[in-house]
Amino acid sequence: MKPVKIGLMGLGTVGGGTATVLQRNADEITRRCGRSLQIVHAASLEIAGQKLLDPARVKLTENAWDVVNNPDVEIVVELIGGYTLARELVLKAIENGKHVVTANKALIAIHGDEIFKAAQAKGVIVAFEAAVAGGVPIIKAIREGLAANRIQWVAGIINGTGNFILTEMREKGRDFYDVLKEAQALGYAEADPTFDVEGIDAAHKLTILASVAFGIPLQFKKTFTEGISKIAREDVTYAEQLGYRIKHLGIARRTERGIEMRVHPTLIPERRLIANVNGVMNAVLVKSDAVGPTLYYGPGAGSEPTASAVIADLIDVARAMDADVSHRVAMLGFQPNAMSDVPVLSHDEFETACYLRMLAEDKPGVLADVTRIFADKHISIEAVIQKEPQEGQTRVQLILLTSKVLEKQMNAAIAAVEKLDAIEGKVTRIRMEHLG
Repeated sequence: MKPVKIGLMGLGTVGGGTATVLQRNADEITRRCGRSLQIVHAASLEIAGQKLLDPARVKLTENAWDVVNNPDVEIVVELIGGYTLARELVLKAIENGKHVVTANKALIAIHGDEIFKAAQAKGVIVAFEAAVAGGVPIIKAIREGLAANRIQWVAGIINGTGNFILTEMREKGRDFYDVLKEAQALGYAEADPTFDVEGIDAAHKLTILASVAFGIPLQFKKTFTEGISKIAREDVTYAEQLGYRIKHLGIARRTERGIEMRVHPTLIPERRLIANVNGVMNAVLVKSDAVGPTLYYGPGAGSEPTASAVIADLIDVARAMDADVSHRVAMLGFQPNAMSDVPVLSHDEFETACYLRMLAEDKPGVLADVTRIFADKHISIEAVIQKEPQEGQTRVQLILLTSKVLEKQMNAAIAAVEKLDAIEGKVTRIRMEHLG
């Protein structure tokens, strides 16, 4: 059969890895696909200095519009990032009748509904495995491998930078900003690390996972997002003493009232496999009714791991491009006319247990005042730990573990505790999940 002609936009980390792996493993890919995958056109802002592609075989340009408008290109691979120009290019490629493969989680999370609607109308495929968890095939696993199941919840470590920082804080007793500087020096974090450490990157990915897991529209703006920049070294230490580890999790859960979509630091029991995922690695735990819990682990970023997911999508598209539209796997796993309108809950409707840390005066009656507030708000306290005061100090660290409760109840209780004269400053709250 004739080769499938590929147009590649972006020759950076992922684009370069895609070009490298496509050429290095060409024979293996052809054996699996039944057709060869051939890059015929590539765009990059630094095209003159690239050494990955042979200009005698591949048309090279600095203008990405040349790629999407090339009539010979059958599949466009978008690896330029961002969601303004990328959106315009992808929609134009679809308008031109081309299939699209992208690793752009922000593009899919924010503009995915518009893009999928356009693709459906045009009869083309948009594939996005590399947009979540890098080389871990989590989209395909949920969409196809677990297609017989009703997914109950998904919980994932889906940002390697945040996981690296929390791992270093736990293993070496370091402070957040000290580790962040190292992460930037190692290239794990950008000069502006906001997307990683404040949870925005993870929220993009969780938005996609929730849509594929539950068959709901992509709703990034409804994803509750909290970062790790306020996690203190003592919280990491206390959590470990209590038998927990702090991980920055993205959690999507189906409840009777609606869907919870939230990204935040989370205490999880150290015995859980996902609690032992360290460094820059990613892991996603999926709980479904038929198979139970399944765990997917691997590198969440990097040149060739992400390229692996991009090329897997290319192979899938190449296999399906000549099939009748009705015989293809739905892009979000559910037929477009069968997407659910189940509501996404606001954050005050979430139900979680909590770890609370506060600085209290070391005198009789303070603990009784605190526990009375929680009792009045109908919140059960599972454990109380009072640390010994430091020498010369009159205040002590007070730590409470609560049972599961609605977020709005916990908000009211924390606000009341902070008003006590014996409590100094703000109460630190970290949500808890047992993932059982």
